[in-house]
Amino acid sequence: MNPLGWPGYEAQLARARERTGGPESVSWRREQHAVVLSFDFRFLGGSVGTATGALVEEAFGQARAAGLPLVSLIATGGSRMQEGMLSLRQLQRVARLCAAHRAAGLPHVAVLRDPTTGGVWASLGAGADVVLALPGAQVGFAGSRVRPVDDPAYTAEGQFAAGAVDAVVPPDELDAVLARVLDLLTRGDAVPAEVPRPLGATDLPATGWDAVLRARSPRRPRAAAYLDDYFDERVALSGDRAGGVDPGMLCGLGRRGGRAIAYAAQTGSATTPAGFRTATRLIRLAERFALPVLTLVDTPGAANDPAAERAGVGSAIAGLFAAVAEARVPITTLVIGEGGSGGALALSAPEHTWIAPDAYFSVIAPEPAAAILKRDDVRALAEDLKLRPQDLVELGVVRGIAGDSSAR
Repeated sequence: MNPLGWPGYEAQLARARERTGGPESVSWRREQHAVVLSFDFRFLGGSVGTATGALVEEAFGQARAAGLPLVSLIATGGSRMQEGMLSLRQLQRVARLCAAHRAAGLPHVAVLRDPTTGGVWASLGAGADVVLALPGAQVGFAGSRVRPVDDPAYTAEGQFAAGAVDAVVPPDELDAVLARVLDLLTRGDAVPAEVPRPLGATDLPATGWDAVLRARSPRRPRAAAYLDDYFDERVALSGDRAGGVDPGMLCGLGRRGGRAIAYAAQTGSATTPAGFRTATRLIRLAERFALPVLTLVDTPGAANDPAAERAGVGSAIAGLFAAVAEARVPITTLVIGEGGSGGALALSAPEHTWIAPDAYFSVIAPEPAAAILKRDDVRALAEDLKLRPQDLVELGVVRGIAGDSSAR
């Protein structure tokens, strides 16, 4: 009750229990499709002590025993100072519980309410598989009384922009979004995703340069059109959990018929380190829940500006190559536009890549190839690179062209 002998702590607990009608700052309940763990900020600011940790452990234990996902509805100021280091050590307990839940192949979804700060954000919140947040919620490791200034970084929207939150969801939409996320995370069947049908040209390019121009055409269908056509519904997952978001890499979970499929799709821009890391995170998440993965390739290449180098573009690409190589779930790839060098190859399944008729795949785009080789004939060089869909099929680089009978 009062391990440090903190003056007045018993009275504080009594008042909190009278105010809330509950014994502690958290409670849990088992519902049909999940165990729900809920924080009450009115109970000493939703802070975590040893008794709180015991209830959190009870909730995770019940979820694992029943084979159910766990949903954390968080509102907390962090660790309870009246219990000192015994309180802080509950974060290690929470981390162990999250790890055991992950190892059991069960989803954990966190909902960040106002406020979500301190060690609980840095363990139970940020450690979840999917992180949702309510608009305007304070979210950050530093609480309002100890951080230097008020700043948008300490908000749900700021954390979303920094890649730490998957989506900011209005309260009236939360139940529906949670239901979709839990449904998709628990439908894994590890059966390969179908190859999407081509949405643009169906004829093949006559020359290599024709293939390049078609892939770069502003009229060519982009990733969003392919995803809308392919899925009945989808939930976007955003951010690399390392401070970055790349709007040119669309990741999430979708339903096609009765199946759940994870997706990572480039949108035509140069992919940044955050984009590669987000795709890596998506593939690792899909592995845990036996979800097949669909990747759509469309990039002139990896970002190569100084900011990308400082952000570790090389290690980010290496991480994605490793995730694809190690994946224990099937990955299906369709090149829908530009397939530029390693930035495109990193998102491609080695043995299960197809290409659309209005796309190309190349070791490098013709213009930089011409600069490296000191050649002026870019069009002839495009022919020499053998980057047309039909060339790639002949070379064995791709399995087939989308729309053909081979695209199964």
